[in-house]
Amino acid sequence: MFQPELEALDRERLEHLVLERMRATLARLRGDPAHARRLGGARPEDLRRLEDWRRLPFLTKAELRDAYPFGLACGREQGYRRVHMSSGTTGNPILNPYTAEDVAQWGEVMARCYVAAGVGRGDVIQVTPSFGLFTGGFGFHYGAERIGAMVIPTGAGRTALQLRLMRDLKATVVAAIATYPLRLVEVAREEKLDLASLSLRVGIFGSEVWSDELRRRIERELAIRSFDIIGMTETGGPGMGIDCAARAGIHVWEDHYHPEIVDPATGAVVPDGTEGELVVSTLTRVGLPLVRYRTHDLTRVLSRAKCDCGRTALRLDRLRGRTDDMVIFKGVNFYPCQVETVLLRQPGVSHEYQIVLDGEGGGERLTIHVEAEPGCDPAVGARIRRELSDLLALSPEVRLAKLGELERSQGKAVRVVDRRTVR
Repeated sequence: MFQPELEALDRERLEHLVLERMRATLARLRGDPAHARRLGGARPEDLRRLEDWRRLPFLTKAELRDAYPFGLACGREQGYRRVHMSSGTTGNPILNPYTAEDVAQWGEVMARCYVAAGVGRGDVIQVTPSFGLFTGGFGFHYGAERIGAMVIPTGAGRTALQLRLMRDLKATVVAAIATYPLRLVEVAREEKLDLASLSLRVGIFGSEVWSDELRRRIERELAIRSFDIIGMTETGGPGMGIDCAARAGIHVWEDHYHPEIVDPATGAVVPDGTEGELVVSTLTRVGLPLVRYRTHDLTRVLSRAKCDCGRTALRLDRLRGRTDDMVIFKGVNFYPCQVETVLLRQPGVSHEYQIVLDGEGGGERLTIHVEAEPGCDPAVGARIRRELSDLLALSPEVRLAKLGELERSQGKAVRVVDRRTVR
């Protein structure tokens, strides 16, 4: 562990620390007019137990966008040292200003994530997420510096160069968005680079929802052990939590982030083990504190018991989708990750696919385009269709494409193309 005195706190002491930090958060926000209005005058002394936090209102993505650039920021007195932001494709971007404390906090939680993945001072870490307004690259860099590892800060793109550096500098750890590792595999084949010449042993991946089947394929192709890291621009970037070698769920660093799982429709907190929407509160972020932020991510609490690794923070299930990623087709609700699970079970089928929805003569059509390796059984399309019918009551048209035929995105993979004029 990077900080065993905090990562292995017994549940009672951990919850006491969380409550103290909740009260401190409210005390700080009472002095900010925008937050005080939003929270309805809630006072630190109103919090007698953790459950009292549930009485506070939710914070939404729309509110953060409307507050652009600094409407809900709280670090003016300390001074801002950095800004990062999410994309603003549907309005203003969400801008997160960082104080010096925030930058230090980010490095701390990222260092915990590295150590949980078995990464240490002797490792060489290749950081492939971008360095810029998006958060990924810097967080992985800061965490690597905190544990004393060597960093190769390649950033995004230039995959052939990534592979050359990975081989020549003997990188042992790769950090990436979840779909990028298989792009590495594709380019290695094109460049005739022997993947066995790499020294990789650990991959830390996130930023996208990725299925267990995709995880197994990545591990098989690269001969590595992968770890699922979570976090987002709003919470300060990656580092909110990660799974450990026990693979018994994603540890959330509860002394920094308070997670709740709520019913997406009613907002009521659901019992542990029940899937719902992840709501996150930041307990130590200064520049942009979040109180009950609705993330739209779908997951569930797996356990609050001590993990085999010795950590005591609660564990969440891997993210299964987003409430705003749900596709509705002829009255059937499904998530792209569910389709991915079926596709990657099929021999000879690539990880590259796209779900296309068209409006057609007043009706709707669902087509799944998926790349297949040479010699792939043509009957695989019928099998995919049958399995999707059994699992999701869908009957799509399945079109097999050649390897490399589907357009690659420079960032997160585009899995759904909705061309319907009427939603």
